[in-house]
Amino acid sequence: MRSLILSAAALALIATPALAQDPGANVYGSVGYSQMDAEGFNLGAVTARVGTRFTPNLGVEGELSFGLGDDSGSLGGSPVNAELEYDASVYGVAYLPVSPNFELFGRVGYGKNEIKFSDTTGSLTVDDESWNYGVGAQYSFDGQNGIRGDWTRRDFQDGGEADVWSLNFVRKF
Repeated sequence: MRSLILSAAALALIATPALAQDPGANVYGSVGYSQMDAEGFNLGAVTARVGTRFTPNLGVEGELSFGLGDDSGSLGGSPVNAELEYDASVYGVAYLPVSPNFELFGRVGYGKNEIKFSDTTGSLTVDDESWNYGVGAQYSFDGQNGIRGDWTRRDFQDGGEADVWSLNFVRKF
């Protein structure tokens, strides 16, 4: 699955310049901050996305996040630190325009992440895959630049879940 996600992300990055030259294409990129609440650990991350719309209401996007530090907590009664190494996901997105500058959206996808846990005796890196779903809203300032806020739930295959809140600057090409 890791190779599938990385292949999809690479394809999106390679296709973006070609799509950007087509005046009918609706390609966008975003960068911002995400906060993941995973089993009591609050992990911040820088998040970048690239996507395209096939119609005004349907599109696809890839997402990649890297952690910005660690958080202390406990696992099994023992104190540990947790740090997000990365989170990569691919989504199908449905849009609902509310006005020319404002729209709501929902997204469903699949992802993979890696979190490093450490304590006084050493560290352990855990990777897991998840089914993801969420909702959000986007406001366009001038047709090319905007801001986006969203919430995404990650249901991990090995058990557990995480809620991710994100705020991003969006640029359409």
